[in-house]
Amino acid sequence: MGAANEVLLEFAGDLASLVRRPGGVAVRYALERRASVKDALEALGVPHTEVYGLFVDGAAVDFGHLLEPGQRVRVEPAAPPVDVAAPTLLRPRALPGLRFLVDENVAKLAPLLRALGFDAARDRRAGDARIARQAAAEGRVVLSRDRALLKRSAIAWGRLVRAAMPLEQLAEVLGLFGVREAPAPFSRCLRCNLELAAVAKRDVLPRLEPKTRLYYDEFSICPGCGRIYWRGSHQEHMRAALRGAGVVLPG
Repeated sequence: MGAANEVLLEFAGDLASLVRRPGGVAVRYALERRASVKDALEALGVPHTEVYGLFVDGAAVDFGHLLEPGQRVRVEPAAPPVDVAAPTLLRPRALPGLRFLVDENVAKLAPLLRALGFDAARDRRAGDARIARQAAAEGRVVLSRDRALLKRSAIAWGRLVRAAMPLEQLAEVLGLFGVREAPAPFSRCLRCNLELAAVAKRDVLPRLEPKTRLYYDEFSICPGCGRIYWRGSHQEHMRAALRGAGVVLPG
């Protein structure tokens, strides 16, 4: 396969670090068959979810553009803050809001996002196909460290999470989408993801420990699992951790 059958792909920003081939900044890719830009990107290890700009010989194209020998492709990463409500050439279907679907390999992101008030779904039993279908049907951003999952065409919005530690992962995701302030802190169940409901102290009194009965008067309950929440030391520890990740929390 000679140079006449190749295209040149140039990866900007941190995309070069995702390319599974030496010299990831500029890569010559042999066209052994008719291939779209998406095909070439993902053959090189870069999920389409990480790409926010594609230019072939200077002209903007979408993921379905069929490559021709001799073309030069510039591949651009996200330029934070990413606005999921704004349609683009690569993602013509905008989302009504920022909602997440958390893969099992970044599972600890789910309660952190829920603590901020985000709808962050997670099903530990779901396989890749089910995750992709749910993300498409519900308009969710998939968070994962699994490249194969994020290459699925049904997933339009996603993030290949680079950081290893949960709070660093949270800071990475919030930075990508320009989130500085928690939308509705401690309004969701950390376990179920459902919105909490206020509950009178007298209605949960038998379930409270003696010190909780003595020192706290305001409580919320999950309508799904029945877990009770209040602003105790456990919540204060989480507030401190979230602030450490750069999140602005009221109170």
